[in-house]
Amino acid sequence: MNRPPLSFAVLGAGSWGTALAMLLADNGYPVHLWAHHEQHAEAMNQQRSNERFLPGIAFPANLQVSADLEKLIAQADTILVVVPSHAFRQTLVAIKPLLNKRHRIAWGTKGLEPDSQKLCHQQAVEVLGNDIALAVVSGPTFAKEVAMKQPGAVTVASSDNHFAREMALALHNDHFRAYTGEDIIGVEIGGAVKNVMAIAAGVADGLGFGANTRAALIARGLAEVSRLGVALGGQQETFIGLTGLGDLVLTCTDNQSRNRRFGIAMGKGENREQAITDIGQVVEGINTAKEVYGLAQQHHVDMPITEQVYKVLYENLSPQEAVLNLFNREPKPEI
Repeated sequence: MNRPPLSFAVLGAGSWGTALAMLLADNGYPVHLWAHHEQHAEAMNQQRSNERFLPGIAFPANLQVSADLEKLIAQADTILVVVPSHAFRQTLVAIKPLLNKRHRIAWGTKGLEPDSQKLCHQQAVEVLGNDIALAVVSGPTFAKEVAMKQPGAVTVASSDNHFAREMALALHNDHFRAYTGEDIIGVEIGGAVKNVMAIAAGVADGLGFGANTRAALIARGLAEVSRLGVALGGQQETFIGLTGLGDLVLTCTDNQSRNRRFGIAMGKGENREQAITDIGQVVEGINTAKEVYGLAQQHHVDMPITEQVYKVLYENLSPQEAVLNLFNREPKPEI
């Protein structure tokens, strides 16, 4: 495979950022991983692994870690931002003075900006302007499995076809497949809203419901993702692909999903804050539920599952009442 001559700075040393950095380094690229805290960066360089988020999985030799953002940006031509959604804009603001004409920006962040309800590409254009190539990387991928070199796939969506192809080639190898596309909105909506559905699926399992309930939630959850995505300008076909149905099934059915685990805890009646503490990482679906519910109201999109998750999280509705609310809705045609 003829790979493009790229160098990468991956911003965000959580599990997903680390896994992507390892994948790119395994594919032969010089990669610098940025950690927000100096101590975390030093520990990873010494241990040659990210013991906090991906314990026991060794780094490739050409992966280096630093907390020096300016140094990392200067050494790379392609920046891959993989920070929590609430920190996405401030990360772009921090790197903007460090960028030049050779830089391109991609992100693996999934979620909406708190309060503004803006998708990542909207924030990127506002902060960086229209003269820089932008792309989103998303798909049904758990970080640990990617880091362990298990088979997986993602989509790289960009309005710049050349950048999308180069980014896909950089990620692609004999156990990881990367597709290209142009539907940035659809890809971002799929990656964000699936976290809300994963909380719902977890709640259902925490309440003791079975496979029938989970399957119905996934199917109707996909309908909600699609309705909102199309209303915002996404393409219907995107939602039956990797970043729609694929990511939804993954995060709703496997306990590697922190959103699903959080939902299970809520369904069992556990304290919200304790559940977040026990998980130990950002549970994106909590904030996303609020923002997606707001978007749905703004665009007059019917999203009953999202509405009930929002009310459980923000209006103290019990999970049992939320289930009753869903099943007491009037019958109507499915399509």
